[in-house]
Amino acid sequence: MDLASIGGIVIALVAILGAMMMEGGSIAQITQLTAAIIVIGGTIGAISVQFPLNVLLASAKGILGVFLHKDHDEEAVLKQLVEFANKARKSGIVSLDGDLASVHDPFLKQGLMLAVDGTESGEVRKILQLEIDNKSEMDEKVPQVLESAGAFAPTVGIIGAVLGLIQVMQHLDNIDEVGKGIAVAFVATIYGVALANLFCLPAAGKLKIRHKQHVMMQEMMLEGVISILEGLNPRMIETKLKHSSRTPERRRRRSDGQEEARGTRQP
Repeated sequence: MDLASIGGIVIALVAILGAMMMEGGSIAQITQLTAAIIVIGGTIGAISVQFPLNVLLASAKGILGVFLHKDHDEEAVLKQLVEFANKARKSGIVSLDGDLASVHDPFLKQGLMLAVDGTESGEVRKILQLEIDNKSEMDEKVPQVLESAGAFAPTVGIIGAVLGLIQVMQHLDNIDEVGKGIAVAFVATIYGVALANLFCLPAAGKLKIRHKQHVMMQEMMLEGVISILEGLNPRMIETKLKHSSRTPERRRRRSDGQEEARGTRQP
């Protein structure tokens, strides 16, 4: 359980609702099922028009990652890679075949399997980098869905408020009902703004951070496997991976720059 996500939402709701009650309000005043249906249903409909179905299904699973998440133990992965490097240096890369069952990360396991099977380091790098890029392409769309929902929700809330005001206008002969109706109409706006700013946009930001951390971890695994395959000194591998603070974006820009440089050297 991600206590920061759960605690953040609880703190926000307690602060907002508590302040409202301190001013004499009540939770019943902002409890409107119709407004919730308009805002949630309208927002889901809007993002369904914008994104393909497979992206929406992936985002539905990704949203769970805001509350349920298991961080990678970078130190444990680094230690495991160094142990593999020591064993490969003493007994050969094929000796790691018996250790594959102890590798739980599918990405690292795939890289080690390629190395054990005798794949050249250049091909291993291409395969693993393609795996990272393909997975990243989908993972980057999940925050985009939440950001779009955060943009649509307040507008849909305004639509709900206008619909409520239309109903109010039909009862202008009863001033008491008009006052209550206006209050109810603006509940939809509250729902829209709250959904966007208390969940959708913050959740999108958290998923972006986690995506970057995940890519950096995979980049470290990739470099570790390549280093083992090339027979580098285990101490050098440990130092190389431990001090590899370059972000995936900078790595990708460096790679793109190298490709462009190769292209300019061709006749």
